[in-house]
Amino acid sequence: MFSFVPEMKITAEIITIGDEILIGQIVNTNAVWLSQQLVKIGVWVSKIASVGDNSTHISYSLKQALLSNNIVIITGGLGPTNDDITKKTLQDFFKTGLKKVDEVENHIKSTFKKVNVEFLPVHEQQSYILGNSSLLFNNYGTAPGMWIDENEKTVIILPGVPKEMKGIMSDFALDKIKLKYKLPEIISKSIVTYGIPESTLAEILKETENQLPDNIKLAYLPSFSSVKLRLTSVSYDLNFINTVFENCFKEILQKIPTANIAAIQDLKQEEIIGKLLSDKGKTLSIAESCTGGYVSHLITSVSGSSQYFKGSVTSYSNSAKINILEVEQSTIDNFGAVSEQCVRQMAKGVRKKFDSDYAISTSGIAGPTGETPDKPIGTVWIAVCNRDKCLTKKIKLKGNREDIIKNSSFTALEFLRQLIISE
Repeated sequence: MFSFVPEMKITAEIITIGDEILIGQIVNTNAVWLSQQLVKIGVWVSKIASVGDNSTHISYSLKQALLSNNIVIITGGLGPTNDDITKKTLQDFFKTGLKKVDEVENHIKSTFKKVNVEFLPVHEQQSYILGNSSLLFNNYGTAPGMWIDENEKTVIILPGVPKEMKGIMSDFALDKIKLKYKLPEIISKSIVTYGIPESTLAEILKETENQLPDNIKLAYLPSFSSVKLRLTSVSYDLNFINTVFENCFKEILQKIPTANIAAIQDLKQEEIIGKLLSDKGKTLSIAESCTGGYVSHLITSVSGSSQYFKGSVTSYSNSAKINILEVEQSTIDNFGAVSEQCVRQMAKGVRKKFDSDYAISTSGIAGPTGETPDKPIGTVWIAVCNRDKCLTKKIKLKGNREDIIKNSSFTALEFLRQLIISE
């Protein structure tokens, strides 16, 4: 049974193991998720390290992490193959043996039986955990997690498969951390702004930011079309959080022009659009050319979007624009598909086809081919319309094909938001 650690700043280091991370074969999503979960409960992540399948490097990273952190979380390398060396490395590091856990072996055998996989001697090794550890049961796979108490320090060993790692942390490890350590209360609020540069916001809020208490921090999180302001407080004093923090947040909110505030919560752009449409009881349809369905993907990624999203047409060819969206042949002949006239007719056509309250249309040149002297790569036309009017916008973007597609989509959503709030 671990001992209770008194009130102090609790820090953690995350060590992810695997050559596939270092050579860029996979993205280290485990570290991102772990950081998010730890911060939520009041544990500060001091460092994230990635090491290959090398015993020397693993041992060195763990030794250094334990010198300056309360908690070390290790993910990866717990499988049955020869390159999964984490357990053996930690066995040498802690100078401990292994102990068999019958519950784990029975779980592995049961799992294999369900999918008609033979249980081999190589699989049996996964039922062993470090002799100085306690079991963190894996309900989502075969490699168990382990919890090690080293005086007031904690080492948590987890499999690298994201579903299994998340399951073990959520089912067991996070609660054990909260029991062992006295953790502060953390509160965070966000303001999502559009149409105002980060530098302008920083100047507007300069005086207020300089006067914030030491345990309240303001972060600027810019993206292509927006700047998210996140105010965070860390304190053991609930009264402080409920008074001083709220007053600071209100002061920041009052200094930002109302027209530039899209949401007073941590929402994505597509969630903001969804909320606006839901609140008004309105519907949306979309016609896409250069964005290839990405705007529709963003909209439908929000749960419940079927209440306000009627459908879309990915009219990549001119014939689709003409035959499905009723774009006039003369428009294509005289102005081209990448034109104000074309996106206007696309938006009107898709709104009519789905009988929606609003519509978005996009047409442009995402590259790397297809440009002309007067329409270089990154030229995009966007239209948004309601039942009374249709607005158009031409933008010129830089970047590769993926950048242009995504940034065109974000711009289209913001253009629609402006139309909705202007009514």
